Amino acid sequence: MAQPVTASASRPTHVRYVVLGLTVIAYMITYMDRQILATARPVIMKDLGITLATMGWVTFGFRMAYALFQIPGGWLGDTIGARRALAIVVTWWSAFTALTALAWSATSMIVIQVFFGLGEAGAFPIATRSLSRWMRPTERGFAQGITHAGSRLGGAITPPIVALAIMPFFGWRAAFYAFGVLGVVWATVWFFYYRDTPEKHGGVNAAERELIAGGIQRKVSGPVPWRKILSHGNLWVLAVMYFFYNYNLNVYQDWFPIYLQESRGMTLKQMGFYASLPLLAGVVGDLGGGWFSDIVLRRTGNVNLARRWVAIAGFLLSAAATVPAVLTHDPKISVACYCVAFFGLEWTVGISWAVPLDIGGDYAGSVSAVMNMLGNVGGAVAAAVVTYTAAHYGWNVPFLMTAGLCLIAAALYLKIDATRRILG
Repeated sequence: MAQPVTASASRPTHVRYVVLGLTVIAYMITYMDRQILATARPVIMKDLGITLATMGWVTFGFRMAYALFQIPGGWLGDTIGARRALAIVVTWWSAFTALTALAWSATSMIVIQVFFGLGEAGAFPIATRSLSRWMRPTERGFAQGITHAGSRLGGAITPPIVALAIMPFFGWRAAFYAFGVLGVVWATVWFFYYRDTPEKHGGVNAAERELIAGGIQRKVSGPVPWRKILSHGNLWVLAVMYFFYNYNLNVYQDWFPIYLQESRGMTLKQMGFYASLPLLAGVVGDLGGGWFSDIVLRRTGNVNLARRWVAIAGFLLSAAATVPAVLTHDPKISVACYCVAFFGLEWTVGISWAVPLDIGGDYAGSVSAVMNMLGNVGGAVAAAVVTYTAAHYGWNVPFLMTAGLCLIAAALYLKIDATRRILG
């Protein structure tokens, strides 16, 4: 006589959510480590005698290294697995986060930031691959939304920590040491807990394995099909759209704190508070966009409706809110409008990262690496363009440009088809 199945045996475990939580923390650390420099930039410039234009090249060095090593980073994750690859790259960039504290000149800062960028380049593509093995299609938008929300939360909490709790008492160098240690701790926990597939994890029961496997088609591991990936025209439309998104993102991430000081006349303490507000609004946008996209997908089954039109709405909102943010004379109203603009911009990001999962399948790491590579070329271009335009035409021009780029990104989304899988 068959034994009845107990409730505990039939109820799925929740290891996939622990994996998701660890990934969220990794994303937080990436942006915390980047935001230290953005927050401490005015003090570092004064201490090391670096001009605004030269600081633009420091940021350009990081962004270009970060962009150019996206594909090698994605390849590393697809080749040796996310468990080892992510532990390696997080340890690497955490070491160079700490080494930034030893910089003594603009040249040394550029060299260290380039190596820092090489390490961080692998983070998002490898993490995307890790989620492709663990998250079902109807969870992907939310998963990508919450991971990017984690990154923006990390960026949001860093300015007050650095500007209010570390720099006044220990100096700017101490912040880089502290955050470097944090990354090494995370890498250790990830390596000992994560496994490349649910089947290899001892904490996953049969019910959770079946739940995950029911929504994911796995392919036999083999060489990354670069010819098919790079010849997929839809991917390049996605990548160009992400170029404009990432340009705008890095205007906020790299230059918003110094904009508040130089254009809005804020003190270091005021900047530490107000610079975090748009990033906090971005956290809500990250969560909301991915969550809403998944709801639309579950209710309609139409992946393009869920991805394309939800993202377009975010870009249009960001463009509309940017204009009053720039033109108003009241700093507080300006920051409030920037919060709305950044909310709209971030509404799109979880959706954009869900598309590589939709079209890339088991090679989502390499697919997302191509998208993120071109996106971060946009971030590098922003470093040069923002510092030049701010120096010659004032700070209003770089931010007004972001509104126009949002409109271009919205138009490109009309051509993105999330149903066109690269491997059929």
